[in-house]
Amino acid sequence: MAKFLNECDKPTKQHYHILLLSWAGWVFDFYDLILYSFLMIQIKAELHFSDVEISFVFGASLAATAVGGIIFGYLSDRYGRKNVLQWTIITYSVGTFLSGFSYSIPMLLIFRIITGLGVGGEWGTGQTYIGETFPAKLRGRYGAFMQTGAPVGIALATLIGGYLAPEIGWRLCFLASVLPAVIVIFIRKKLPESDIWEERKRMILAGEISKEEIAKEKKNKFLALFEKENRKYFVLALVLAVFDMSAYWFTYSWMPGYLHQQRQFTMAKSALFMLFTQTGGFLGYFTFGFIADKFGRRPAYSVYSVIMAFGLLMITTFWNIIEVQQYLILVCMFLVGFGTGMFGGYGPLFSELFPTKIRGTAMGTAFNLARGVQFFTPVIIAIVATNYGLGGGISIAVVFALLTGAWIWTFPETRGKKMTVLHFEE
Repeated sequence: MAKFLNECDKPTKQHYHILLLSWAGWVFDFYDLILYSFLMIQIKAELHFSDVEISFVFGASLAATAVGGIIFGYLSDRYGRKNVLQWTIITYSVGTFLSGFSYSIPMLLIFRIITGLGVGGEWGTGQTYIGETFPAKLRGRYGAFMQTGAPVGIALATLIGGYLAPEIGWRLCFLASVLPAVIVIFIRKKLPESDIWEERKRMILAGEISKEEIAKEKKNKFLALFEKENRKYFVLALVLAVFDMSAYWFTYSWMPGYLHQQRQFTMAKSALFMLFTQTGGFLGYFTFGFIADKFGRRPAYSVYSVIMAFGLLMITTFWNIIEVQQYLILVCMFLVGFGTGMFGGYGPLFSELFPTKIRGTAMGTAFNLARGVQFFTPVIIAIVATNYGLGGGISIAVVFALLTGAWIWTFPETRGKKMTVLHFEE
């Protein structure tokens, strides 16, 4: 009988319980963050904000994810994966709910920052949880499957923002959007804790770990990321995430506005095309894990980044070529979404790079610092759009997608790496 969940030959009921509930949390996490991009037009009109002001608020929520990633990553290493997952959901749910009461830029800014803090904490904690509990040979596909919650969350935000918001208004959308996450909070109480994390804590209390190791355990976990044994991989991971996050947010932060304002789509039609993109995203995330487990993390990243870059070029720079046939636009939107499936690789890849004692901190910090940098992205697009249109701003994402596919080759191949309480086994 396997001592730890990640030593099982195949997933058990406990594994699927962890996966399902972590996935659901990520759905509502991403939904709460992305819903804002669909409501920006209504908010701007009612509160008389400029494009730069409304973009600044969006950017601030992305910047807050960096802080949330660091805070909740540290807390998950200290207090456990399961407990902190619930704390992150409460945080972003409260932020979304309060956003519905905003009447000024400062109010909206504060509430969206609260949302960003919770969103930043959710990903790192959930992916650490899955990375520590699933068998090594299957880690890629199940980590990627959790990531499918992102396109599902965006699709849900599209339905609410594109179809329901025009009927009930943006305030009620924010207020009603807290309900699904509240349900998840209660369901998650049934989750088991990560047994690798629990075993490490037990060994420390029992004196089975050396005093030197315990001393390291008490050190600042954030600073530990820059120690000799961790520094190289942390920097590599951070740069990779910055490139990929830039590709993602240059694509999506203004995509609904781009289709509506520059391409004269109705909000309903914009929502329909975004749903098609997220269908591609779901399939991209789902298939990425299988490709990464079979052929390796590096080839998978490269292939998917090129697919995303091609789709982006067609729907921005070469729009005049594909607009003659609606189905060509849909195909290219699908390819953009499918290419973003490379985000499905971050959980498995990052969990394979760092030891148990700092895994939550490392994953949450690298991923969310990169997302925090995107504070500038919506604003840059709005500024570039004054001369080149929103399509010109969004097309910057092509460069970052290709940089992602190239940078991944600076990493070692980690496919199949096994985890233990203290170390890795090759």
